[in-house]
Amino acid sequence: MTEKERFIKALKREKIEGHVPTFELVFYLTMEKLGKVHPTHRYFSQWNQMSAKEKEAQLRDMAFCYTEIAKIYHHSAIFVHPNPGDFDSVVRLLEIIRETTGDEYYLMMHGDPTMAIPTGDDMMEVAARLYEDPEGVIREQEQTRESMVEFAEKLKAKGNLLDGFTLCSDYCFNTNPFYTPTMFEELVAPTLAKVIQQYHDMGYYVIKHTDGNIMPILDAMVQCKPDGLHSLDPQGGVDLKYLKQHYNDKVTLVGNVNCGLLQTGTDEEVEADVRRALRDGMPGYGYIFSTSNCVYTGMALERYEMMNKIWWEEGIYR
Repeated sequence: MTEKERFIKALKREKIEGHVPTFELVFYLTMEKLGKVHPTHRYFSQWNQMSAKEKEAQLRDMAFCYTEIAKIYHHSAIFVHPNPGDFDSVVRLLEIIRETTGDEYYLMMHGDPTMAIPTGDDMMEVAARLYEDPEGVIREQEQTRESMVEFAEKLKAKGNLLDGFTLCSDYCFNTNPFYTPTMFEELVAPTLAKVIQQYHDMGYYVIKHTDGNIMPILDAMVQCKPDGLHSLDPQGGVDLKYLKQHYNDKVTLVGNVNCGLLQTGTDEEVEADVRRALRDGMPGYGYIFSTSNCVYTGMALERYEMMNKIWWEEGIYR
């Protein structure tokens, strides 16, 4: 099987042989590993003044960053972050990845119309609006959903360049969700369920991402029927073993290796946590191995490579 086929079987919670699939939502350490700035950190202030040849060179270099990291670390999937985000550039970036790797990798992009946790600059205003103007909050999410679905439809018309969307609006702090459970079910879940169904109708798979303590809204998210749930944050009290026992027949579980330990823990703590995630996640299939967030700037590359080495040697269905 290709890595893409293995990843899709994991999303379907089907039996696979060999390694449990792995990937990272973002692998920012391309400078440390490849000597290249990560695609999302490139500032193209003069993109519209570039020649077609210059644009093609930039897109090919970004595609190289994605595919080379996937090859080095045996990832099954690549999360593509368009930069710049105009439609033609997105299509061309995906085309280059497909041209250079065939159909080897599952390709995904962000596509979440639901409202995430506001920034500290406007949190009070947003919190008040949830109570004072709930209809307006729903209306804005629905407008965003319509534009994202239109984008997905246009992309589908270009062929099978993309396999799925990962919905990356964060809802939760480490202590609790930003929304009360009732508020989430009334204001957010309807749009989330609708966009997931529309992506499914187009043939896309869907992974829902949010960090933090998802437990108070977990049932509501699962009822929206995503194929996978990422990142299962242990720093937010999310217990992978519990989720396997109670949700393994409903959604594929993705992640759970503690990013905090990867950055600041001892080697022994990191090794133990990686093995815990494999031990708790792999039984019964329906698991994709990854960090509980991403490989972010500031994390030591050696720590991720330690994690990846343990997975390579031990994360195998025998």
